[in-house]
Amino acid sequence: MKTALSLTLKSATVGLSLAIASTMGVAQSNERPDLEGLWTNASLTNLQRPQNVDKLVVTPEEAAQIVANTSVAGLPINEVDAPEASTPGQAPPAGSFDFGLRGYNDFWIDPGSNLALVKGEFRSSYIIDPPEGRIPRLEEPKVRIQRSFGARYVTGEGNADGPEALPLAERCFIGFGNTAGPGMMGTLYNSTYQFVQTDDYVVILVEMNHDARIIPIYDNAAEARANTRPEELDQWFGDSRGWYEDGWLVVETVNINPQQMAESSVPITQSGKITERFMRYSDTEIVYQFTVDDDNLYSQPWTAELSYHATEGPMYEYACHEGNYAMPGILAGARRLEAEQAANQ
Repeated sequence: MKTALSLTLKSATVGLSLAIASTMGVAQSNERPDLEGLWTNASLTNLQRPQNVDKLVVTPEEAAQIVANTSVAGLPINEVDAPEASTPGQAPPAGSFDFGLRGYNDFWIDPGSNLALVKGEFRSSYIIDPPEGRIPRLEEPKVRIQRSFGARYVTGEGNADGPEALPLAERCFIGFGNTAGPGMMGTLYNSTYQFVQTDDYVVILVEMNHDARIIPIYDNAAEARANTRPEELDQWFGDSRGWYEDGWLVVETVNINPQQMAESSVPITQSGKITERFMRYSDTEIVYQFTVDDDNLYSQPWTAELSYHATEGPMYEYACHEGNYAMPGILAGARRLEAEQAANQ
């Protein structure tokens, strides 16, 4: 009787242990990483690898050499604070070297001082796949992108036919430099992010232009994909839905607003998809990956990886008043120029 009872208790114990182990396995596959807090992704690493660098991970000495040859706002890093070449007291002529590139000096920018540090390694590019660290663009893209923002920044010259002709960032709709993504990267300044998690949502508040991504969370990928929004709701940052998987927050975004394509560091058409992954690597680091999949523009999907590092707050409001005040002047100046040209004909 005692032996039978012992065997019964032992069997029950083994069964309970197996049940607990099975439950733990399910729980681990959906483990929720703690992403809450203030983080920064500021670095001098670019999306693509420099042409003269042949490896992803570089030594501290090699990283310092790359930094010394990295441009900031289109200027060599040692010339950001160099004196302007224009006549003192006079604005540089439109289209000149100084007109746009020296719009910021070192006081106004905070792009970071080192290459991106990911899991203790200095990285020469954000792109990790393809291995050469370059965007695999199609030689003949199926959709053509008309890009003009960079030329406007350098020369100050661009289309001013009406308010809609000005870039989105100039109109303060979204931040420049892909800070809010999807495919979130740092830029000249304001590279701070606040992550807030609830049971049903993850909110990513971006310092640049106070952009906010509100991402609903589902139990799994199938449920998330079954809850896409109507295509007519083409939000600036697309339709993002997330779920937890093996210790990662996975966020899949489709239907990204096509108006972003010409100004984005990560161009994508409305039929493309971007998948982001967030993992709490340590107390002070979140590893972040994003994969871009769009056969209208790229010969294969490609993946970038960078890290967010813990930073101190508070995160201040970014009030984008420049576009609000400058736009009347930009448009009025364009109309004045048109009137003068018409009078001289």
